[in-house]
Amino acid sequence: MDDKRPEEALRLGVSTCLLGEKVRFDGGHTRDRYVTDVLGQWVDYVPVCPEVEIGMSIPRPTIRLVNEGEKERLVAPSTGQDYTDLMKEFSVKKVHELQTHDLDGYILKRGSPSCGMERLSVYRNDTRMNRNGIGVFAEILMEQWPHLPVEEEGRLNDPRLRENFIERIFCRNRWRTLIRGGKTRGRLVQFHTHHKMLLLAHNQAAYRRLGKIVAMAGQISDLELYAQYEQEFQACLKHRSTPKRHANVLQHAMGYFKKLLTSIEKEEMNAAITDYRLGLIPLVVPVTLFRFNIQRFEIPYLSEQLYFNPHPKELMLRNHC
Repeated sequence: MDDKRPEEALRLGVSTCLLGEKVRFDGGHTRDRYVTDVLGQWVDYVPVCPEVEIGMSIPRPTIRLVNEGEKERLVAPSTGQDYTDLMKEFSVKKVHELQTHDLDGYILKRGSPSCGMERLSVYRNDTRMNRNGIGVFAEILMEQWPHLPVEEEGRLNDPRLRENFIERIFCRNRWRTLIRGGKTRGRLVQFHTHHKMLLLAHNQAAYRRLGKIVAMAGQISDLELYAQYEQEFQACLKHRSTPKRHANVLQHAMGYFKKLLTSIEKEEMNAAITDYRLGLIPLVVPVTLFRFNIQRFEIPYLSEQLYFNPHPKELMLRNHC
């Protein structure tokens, strides 16, 4: 039951400053060690700094979101210069260009008026009105590419958000690999089968809808089949897994051991599931027990389930959630 490695490195868009490049307004950077040193072992980055790429200097005047009636503008307070239209025009073109790179995800810079994905300060004159702003580039990126996994580096400090984001980018990478190999019904059925338990851990209703889509193979064109599946697949993964959902998946997997385990072994595995659901142990503990017994009894269906190996164990994502 080997770890499922991507056939090629994942490709992520990233705010350039997070890689340690000195492109910030003050001439500095905000290198993120997790982005560069940990996740960087598994991905190729496509760096973007919208502010520099629209021609702003290094260093440069600070910019912020300013409310003007019903509209928010991107303005440099010290000079009064408005960069909104320039940034929007750039963003539309840049996202279109990035789509040709076929990214697996994107990591944005928290708090940036161009790249921040949520909770940015919005001002009127010099008074902060609210924290409901979205960076101009980030907003267009998420609008034009709604199924692309997107996160901020700050949010990746949350173990569950981090695990969900990285699981999504590995899933997207596997989807890209599937597409490159040709859109056949048989390959989609196999892809879906390998992801069943993983999808169930995210959203049961979406999991069922995906099963119905796969069942339409032969009734609709392969092009339409793949289009419908991709939309529902990516939407399903947006729902974050929870301890309750993980516990339900593991209880479902227990059915495959009904006639194989002793009563004491069953008690041990059920206790691990319960302890995890109650927050007493991390997910890696029951999953490791399952992996051991899947190998021990050579259960083909479970050994093919990506739920038990959704990303490299070296990232230790399930040690903290």
